Amino acid sequence: MPTTHSSKQTILIVGGGGFIGHALIEKLISQPELHIIAVGRSSSPKFVLPTSVEYCAGDISDTNFIGPLLDRAQIVVDLAYGTTPKTSFDDPVMDVIANLPASVSLQRMASERNISRYVLVSSGGTVYGQPKYLPIDELHPNNPISPYGISKLVTEKYAGFFFQMKGLPVVIARPSNAYGLGQYGSSPQGFIGVAMYAILNNLNIDIFGERGTVRDYVYINDLADALAILIEQGVPGETYNIGSGVGSDNADVLDVLQGAIGTDYQINASKHPLRPFDVSSNILDCNKLYQLTGWRPKISLSDGINDTWQHVLALTNKD
Repeated sequence: MPTTHSSKQTILIVGGGGFIGHALIEKLISQPELHIIAVGRSSSPKFVLPTSVEYCAGDISDTNFIGPLLDRAQIVVDLAYGTTPKTSFDDPVMDVIANLPASVSLQRMASERNISRYVLVSSGGTVYGQPKYLPIDELHPNNPISPYGISKLVTEKYAGFFFQMKGLPVVIARPSNAYGLGQYGSSPQGFIGVAMYAILNNLNIDIFGERGTVRDYVYINDLADALAILIEQGVPGETYNIGSGVGSDNADVLDVLQGAIGTDYQINASKHPLRPFDVSSNILDCNKLYQLTGWRPKISLSDGINDTWQHVLALTNKD
């Protein structure tokens, strides 16, 4: 393992082998002044990382593992999370155990080191709860209705504590529902990826409610752009929504998907009652981020779904 990169800044991306982490690394890799360390739980990352990226596998709650990596880093991006809204609802205690000790420990250790920027990637889709108004800005009340949203909010509160008491230069990002290249499979998180998997495997797509829930979908490349900008320009102690500002229910998404798949494949959807942990509608106001940085999403839902579908088809045909 290399130990010195004196001419470069080292950025530690916790959760760097996952969907968002991989996209962020692909965005940052063009910056020669950065040495990137990606941290993941698995012995190898889920997504293939550039050869210049240093991948370290381990448990971030293990201070003997993560401490030396933090010693080398100037920037930390925390993407680590071990649950989803559904799994958290099934076992709220496990949601706490799986996430909070490791997250708080990481923040504490970072606050004891010379970290210039700590970006905590939270959740714009769950921490607000049922909307009192739309679109939702960062001043909207936080009343999450799922254990996942509650624990995400708690990690934010601890980050605020370490900012106030220890000077941790934390910037909180609240992304909406990310989708795009790489999100494909039967995982319960990510409606668009799950829908594509179901279509290709002739499975039913579950919709909860008459038309499903309304979500703000942000293309993964747009999200990576926003996170990269926040690493540079985000104000410590502040929170920023990242989304498209457009709401689409599940039926809308399937209509767009129908246009992308044409007549070669069939969409089979099954309707179910709303689940108690599903927020009915979530659309983010991202004006705060725009005012600070000029960031706006570039990829429409239609273009993003079409590109993702073509990518999935290429992968499945290759297999």
